[in-house]
Amino acid sequence: MTDKPRFVIVGAGHAGGRAAEAMRALGFDGRILLIGEEPHLPYERPPLSKEALQGKPEFATPMRPADFWAEKDIECRLGTRATAIDPAAKTVTLEDGAVEAYDRLLLTTGGAVRKIGLPGADLGNVFYLRTLDDSRAIDATLTPDARVVVIGGGFIGLETAASARLRGCAVTVIELADRLMARAVLPEISETFLRLHRGRGVDIRLNTGVQRLEGDGTVARVVTSAGEALPADVVVVGVGIVPDTALAEAAGLAVDNGIVVDEFCRTSHPDIYAAGDVTSHYSPVYGRHVRLESWQNAQNQAIAAARVMCGEDTAHAEVPWMWSDQFDAKLEVAGLPERWDTVVVRGDPVGGAYMLFQLDGGAPVGVMSVNQPRDMRFARRMLQSGKKIDAAALADSGVPMRDLAR
Repeated sequence: MTDKPRFVIVGAGHAGGRAAEAMRALGFDGRILLIGEEPHLPYERPPLSKEALQGKPEFATPMRPADFWAEKDIECRLGTRATAIDPAAKTVTLEDGAVEAYDRLLLTTGGAVRKIGLPGADLGNVFYLRTLDDSRAIDATLTPDARVVVIGGGFIGLETAASARLRGCAVTVIELADRLMARAVLPEISETFLRLHRGRGVDIRLNTGVQRLEGDGTVARVVTSAGEALPADVVVVGVGIVPDTALAEAAGLAVDNGIVVDEFCRTSHPDIYAAGDVTSHYSPVYGRHVRLESWQNAQNQAIAAARVMCGEDTAHAEVPWMWSDQFDAKLEVAGLPERWDTVVVRGDPVGGAYMLFQLDGGAPVGVMSVNQPRDMRFARRMLQSGKKIDAAALADSGVPMRDLAR
């Protein structure tokens, strides 16, 4: 027996893995138990809709080799589900009946795909993309000339469409809204990516819903809200995720569009923390609770939680940032503004390399860029500082971003 503290992490994805390795890097020498429902060691999700679907499976690899976890004495209990948390007893029960005690618990349960309740949604070759196994199953169907219908014109749907098109598939995207990525980007960005996809041969159907999926065991057609039957050998549904809060709710933790945590990743119960896609966390940057679904937040909030659990009271206070790679275009979005009074264009939207700055009272509160990764680094620095910027200088591509960000 040992009297060293016991840290248990429920959720062995990107956030859980980064938290575990951070705990050891911070000098924690107690027990670390990482519990994951998937049978895989922690991995990053961004390649699943990009390189992994483009015939480059080497990109979909664990974030650390297997011997790393053993060397760091991090126990990985994979392929098993946590079924209950008892905050009073400070235990986690697993589906095999095992009961694990903890001194501090971290929930990194992420999100679950939002399902479509349509006739035919349970047919074969109808996929959702969230996990490594999902990506591998979709990859196996992307043969040249396969007819792929993607339901949803958000980041995941469009990345999947681009990857399938690069594999030689005939691709149609069905989007209920009147523009692509409508919840995440400004109309100018939507138009840029509409032109990009259509220019690469993707059939984009806006203002279009789905009535049903048809087929004999395996999907063969997607019937749209207009009554059109689109041939389909493969259907990929990408209509968002919902935070996986079931364990937290059953344990009596505060939940409101995610597990509610403060800027220190603390839940409503002592000694229970949460990080990643599953959280609605208080952001000191914005003065409100936000829920983010991004690589940056999954990684950095998890590391912040590890610091707090190890005794460092450091707030997680970052400007959100995310990216999407579609064909040869890199889209980046930073900031989470609720309001702005000016949009400044920097660069050439027609040429496909530009930035859009959202200003509020002269201060940048959001920025979106297409194929401007170097300047985006400086733009993110500007958002973090909160300083006012001269709009004319910002619009002038001849003025270096490095100078504006000082």
